[in-house]
Amino acid sequence: MVNLTKLAAPLNVGGVKLRNRVFLAPMSGITDEPFRQRAHAHGAGLVVSEMVASGELAKGRAGFNLRIRHSGLPVHMVQLAGREAMHMAEGARIAAGEGADIIDINMGCPAKKVTGGYAGSALMLDLDHALSLIDAVVGAVEVPVTVKMRLGWDEGALNAPMLARRAEQAGVSMVTVHGRTRCQFYQGKADWRAIARVKEAVSIPVVANGDVSSPAEAADILDQSGADAVMIGRAHYGAPWIAGGIAAAATGEATPNIPQNPTALADYIVAHYEDMLALYGAESGLRQARKHLGWYLDRHAGGVADDSRKAILTAFEPARVIALLRDVFSRDPQPLTLRSAA
Repeated sequence: MVNLTKLAAPLNVGGVKLRNRVFLAPMSGITDEPFRQRAHAHGAGLVVSEMVASGELAKGRAGFNLRIRHSGLPVHMVQLAGREAMHMAEGARIAAGEGADIIDINMGCPAKKVTGGYAGSALMLDLDHALSLIDAVVGAVEVPVTVKMRLGWDEGALNAPMLARRAEQAGVSMVTVHGRTRCQFYQGKADWRAIARVKEAVSIPVVANGDVSSPAEAADILDQSGADAVMIGRAHYGAPWIAGGIAAAATGEATPNIPQNPTALADYIVAHYEDMLALYGAESGLRQARKHLGWYLDRHAGGVADDSRKAILTAFEPARVIALLRDVFSRDPQPLTLRSAA
């Protein structure tokens, strides 16, 4: 069994030093600036922007600047998606100009709206084209470039080791591998052992991703994959402290800044909600925050009445939402179970 303390060690990615090896995954519509700031405050070693469409960014589409805006953290990492080398290069230049310390290329998203445009994990169907995008981004910026991928498109094309090897030869500084194929989406169990074949194919750091939500699972994925670091995504729904909790467990310390009681959690959720309103504006922020509020309620206030939950998720007045949230977490002295990283 791999010693979990490995995750507490710093990691160098193309000259950029990361404070530990437990990362928050990029998640579209989720890992915006308020979420990344919280995950970092809890101790995550790296936080990544939500996926940014390079074509829309290059064309200056309204709102996309918010996705790449520097959040004031020590390391600012932006993930780009696309299929046109020109747009990928321009998007990388724009992101670097906004202070990105690392640019990540998305070759792993399984969503039909992404793969239907021959981006995301669809790029694993044509490695020559995938490499043309990598070459374009590496050639456009001075900052390190990384790639996030899956094991392959399907079980008949498990070409992640080949893509990783060619990416390294093209100048990529790190690769992240989700232990599923595109055709699996998020079904079944991630194959952690298959990631080991990528680790064997390259000398740059390899990050293992898929189905990790606890220190024990982090240790297992390291053991089975031989990876250098761990990236965690969906386990953060309603718990931005998961990556930081696992990093803290690697040193035997407590998770930094985690709310310790229902009142503190209500304050935490309200602050997150208000930060989203400030970033997006009241109307858009209210809509985008609802999924986060739903996850917080589901995870920490499972006994909340359906009518109260519905009221919180459908109210249009921020003051009303805040009042309802505080009411839910004040009814019972212990309506939740906080888990630092389990």
